[in-house]
Amino acid sequence: MKNFVVKTIANAGALAVAIWLLSNITLEGGSTGRKILTVILVALIFGLVNFLVKPVVQLLTFPLFILTLGLITLVVNALMLMLTSWLAGLFDLSFHVEGFWTAALGGLIISVVSWALNVVLPDED
Repeated sequence: MKNFVVKTIANAGALAVAIWLLSNITLEGGSTGRKILTVILVALIFGLVNFLVKPVVQLLTFPLFILTLGLITLVVNALMLMLTSWLAGLFDLSFHVEGFWTAALGGLIISVVSWALNVVLPDED
C-alpha cells in the first residue's frame, strides 16, 4: 500500500510539473486545494491507465519497439496521457491535454520527473 501511495504522489508531482511547463496541458479549477485534489485524482487515473492499458499496448507494439530502437515508447506514453485526459473529462475533472505533440512532450516530462521523484521518495525497501 505504501508503494502505491508513493507512486501516486510521484505521478501527481510529475503531472503538476508538466502542467506548469506546458501551456497546452491545462488544469482549471477554483482554489488551490481543489486543484491539488484534481491533480491527485488525475494521477490515480494515470496510474490505472499505466497499470492496465500500457502493458497491452506495449505488447502489441513490441515489433515497433525493436524496429524503432525504443522510440515508440514516446508515442505510447503520449497516447497514455491523451487517454488519461479523455478519462478525466468523463469524470468531470478539469484536466486537458491539447494535441498529440503536447502529449508527447508532456509524457517525456512526466517520465523524467516521475523517475526522479521515485528515486527521492521513500520506498518499501
